[in-house]
Amino acid sequence: MDIKELKQEIIQYSKQIGIDKIGFASAVPFQTLKHQLKTQQDLGYQSGFEEPDIEKRTNPSLLLNEAHSIISIALAYPSKLKNAPKGTKEDRRGIFCRASWGIDYHDILRDRLNKLEKFISAKVPGVKTKSMVDTGELSDRAVAERAGIGFSGKNTAIITPEFGSYVYLGEMITNIPFEPDTPIEEMCGSCTKCMDACPTGALVQGGQLNSQKCIAYLTQTKGFLPDEFRDEIGNRIYGCDTCQTVCPINKKMDFHFHEEMEPDPEVVKPKLKPLLTISNRDFKEKFGPISGSWRGKKPIQRNAILALAHFKDKTAVLDLIELVEKDPRPVIRGTAAWAIGKIGTEHAKPFLLQAKEKEKDEEVLKEIDKGLMLLGG
Repeated sequence: MDIKELKQEIIQYSKQIGIDKIGFASAVPFQTLKHQLKTQQDLGYQSGFEEPDIEKRTNPSLLLNEAHSIISIALAYPSKLKNAPKGTKEDRRGIFCRASWGIDYHDILRDRLNKLEKFISAKVPGVKTKSMVDTGELSDRAVAERAGIGFSGKNTAIITPEFGSYVYLGEMITNIPFEPDTPIEEMCGSCTKCMDACPTGALVQGGQLNSQKCIAYLTQTKGFLPDEFRDEIGNRIYGCDTCQTVCPINKKMDFHFHEEMEPDPEVVKPKLKPLLTISNRDFKEKFGPISGSWRGKKPIQRNAILALAHFKDKTAVLDLIELVEKDPRPVIRGTAAWAIGKIGTEHAKPFLLQAKEKEKDEEVLKEIDKGLMLLGG
């Protein structure tokens, strides 16, 4: 078997199946990443969604015996929403981040990696492979950086010269000893636009993110959102794109290569009020196919309440009152009570005082008091 020839055949085949960029890396342990992850862990900067075992995250040999190489793939996704619906004072809208537009990208990349695995297996019978996307043990970004897909920007995203940071990443560990590609030189220079624009200051320094303060992470949590971040969330109901949209390299980057990534405007920029009482069945039918639905409807509904409070949408107060009175979930009742105080109509104070007499949950009672404080006690 000629490994150089096989590499070229894989590159050619990757283009045929809709992989926009492919790179090859060594499977030696990621020692620099190991140090970085340990620092993140010590500082309490991790989100909790990642693989907790740092050894597994940094040593490919623990995931596949005889690991020699890692193949990294990237697929470019759209950054501009065609025919975007506009919100009105009566019908405010929320927004899902770009990485949640179209069909769940995990499924799209797994499809490409499965096809790549079958192609390689046909060429090399008995080959060992292990593929992963996002939720796997390895860091997609560290692999992509080593494989020359792009460089790691100050916003912690992989930035490619061709597509900016609007790329989905996946990788395959294999026992084939491919010649590794050369990493790309970092191009951020002295630019700090992403750090300056981050709404919560989550980008502690170039390339270091405090996930606990990152809006993309916060929108995915299921509990009460910490007070200091509620005004910063705006109308984001899943994820945050600020550190990408301000990046000069991303300017004019907008690619529509993959039909399954094309967003439904009514799904990714939905009306907020209907979200408050959407049934499980309707939620699954409308939002189930996108990646932003993975945590279920409760975080989306909580974020929709916060977005209505951000807009100070008085037309939503009756809907919020109904949530306080009838919703069985403390997070939803409490957030709605706070939002009523934030919006501040003439009926807000009498209602919250009445709700306080009936409510039994301690956390909800605290939120009612916060709402009353916003109304001046």
